[in-house]
Amino acid sequence: MTALRGLDDPVSLLADFQSFLSIERGLALNTQRAYARDLDKLFAHLDKSKTGWDRAGEADLVRLIHAESRAGLSPRSLARLISALKAFYRWAVLEGRIEKSPALNLTSPKAWMSLPKFLPVRDVTTLLDQPDLSDSHGIRDKAMLEVMYASGLRVSELVGLRIQDVRLRDGFLLCRGKGGKERIVPLGKSAIGAVERYLLASRPRLAEGSGGGETLFLTRRGSAFTRQGFWKMLKGYAAKAKLTNKVHPHVLRHSFATHLLERGADLRSVQMMLGHSQITTTQIYTHVSRERLRKVYDKFHPRA
Repeated sequence: MTALRGLDDPVSLLADFQSFLSIERGLALNTQRAYARDLDKLFAHLDKSKTGWDRAGEADLVRLIHAESRAGLSPRSLARLISALKAFYRWAVLEGRIEKSPALNLTSPKAWMSLPKFLPVRDVTTLLDQPDLSDSHGIRDKAMLEVMYASGLRVSELVGLRIQDVRLRDGFLLCRGKGGKERIVPLGKSAIGAVERYLLASRPRLAEGSGGGETLFLTRRGSAFTRQGFWKMLKGYAAKAKLTNKVHPHVLRHSFATHLLERGADLRSVQMMLGHSQITTTQIYTHVSRERLRKVYDKFHPRA
């Protein structure tokens, strides 16, 4: 590969590339950071073989992917690594820093993409019943869990909700997703009731002394929740409910989508509620539903 302007140091490169991802592509900050971590792996990998990023070939990138796979990187993280490599080298070509992308022919084998884990409806119900509604924190936790399952939000979207984003009378919320894109998501009666109770009986107490600002869900200190804070809270309730499946915030999002499709929701509507830019991302949930249908059929059909 012939280098044109490839002498930039990794730090400057990453800064320029992240600026491109933010301004031109409109990617969320979390996605930008994930891409930066992936590219750090690329630079470290190439540094070991004393190969400049601008002189790397397809074989160098494949070796990196295989090394990360052997190290235990999950299928979904491997797919993101490939996306980061393709986006970075495509940008480098557009910028005139190199002539041709070595990542052009990289693909994410379908076998790598693990099916999303989800909870049965009975387990979700058990989980949502865990918070203590005689306590202001329990009332808040109940509202957060109900909204998470009712709307399929990402955890970053949940903790970023503002009071004015939740239109309880109309039965929906306004969500700001990846890249700052807004979408409207319906809320069910259970979630609406839980949020109403939280706003009346819990949030005023949590906001004492801090005011709480516009943030909907507040910690005991009156500040906004972090993703890690919600994850810790969720793990606590999952343990209390004695759920054997590994429960993390995205499991509720996966459960939301899977349960809708299993009950006849159309794929395009689920795509809009999840905020997926491509329907192919949503289609993975149809595989989950088909696998479950197959198991039900095999178990109950007399001639299966």
